[in-house]
Amino acid sequence: MISANPLEAVLRHDRLVVMGGLALVVVLAVAYTVWGVGMNMSALTMTRMAIEMPGMMMQPAVWSGTYALLVFFMWWVMMIAMMVPSAAPAVLIYAGIARKQKSADRPLAATACFLMGYLATWAAFSAFATALQWGLETVGVVTGMMEIASPVIAGLVLIAAGAYQLTPLKEACLRHCRHPVFFFMHHWKPGARGALVMGVQHGGNCLGCCWFLMALLFVGGIMNLLWIAALALYVILEKVSAGKKWVTTGAGIALTIAGLWMIAGSYLIY
Repeated sequence: MISANPLEAVLRHDRLVVMGGLALVVVLAVAYTVWGVGMNMSALTMTRMAIEMPGMMMQPAVWSGTYALLVFFMWWVMMIAMMVPSAAPAVLIYAGIARKQKSADRPLAATACFLMGYLATWAAFSAFATALQWGLETVGVVTGMMEIASPVIAGLVLIAAGAYQLTPLKEACLRHCRHPVFFFMHHWKPGARGALVMGVQHGGNCLGCCWFLMALLFVGGIMNLLWIAALALYVILEKVSAGKKWVTTGAGIALTIAGLWMIAGSYLIY
């Protein structure tokens, strides 16, 4: 029997289509992040300067509506590059469930809605991060290198992030992120609208799990590629380490010690 058309034959392999789409999204996001399209300096240049000239001070950029929009896109695309790889299992599981629903209509479109909802949550976070960066640069807390100027403040952020790793809220959000099937069993909603809502909810769980880790970008440098990669890899490690509480606990302890060390070091210097 001859299939209706080549497109339908391709769409039957929805898992490959979804995986290819996710890979394309991540590759484009990584490329945008690396080259810093529209920014005064690329992330490559900022990272090289951070390595070759540590502690270098630069004047913060002059903020305007246009520049704030560029910074928002920088944050959002960076969040996409960092978070979509760890969210891929949930997207693939959703696509599989949607395909098997007898009443399903255009499951790939619904999967796209789920991903859009997930990314919308991180867009909201990126808007908040942009406003925070604007305020911190205006009062001189964050430098032109897009990192916290004061070792004491940076140390306190590290300590706070370490403490959050040990909270019940962190554990609850992480449990939902680690077990997407459990999430869908308790929050399933049919149709494209339901997919969008579930995407926002799942994004909220990931945000609750990782928002303090993302705040650490202010410590290591918002456009420092090494710091971005380290955080992204840790997020993936944390999500695939179900049943290994020592991963989260160990990171919390390490962040706390690093924060105390940074604060103590600043007083020894002065």
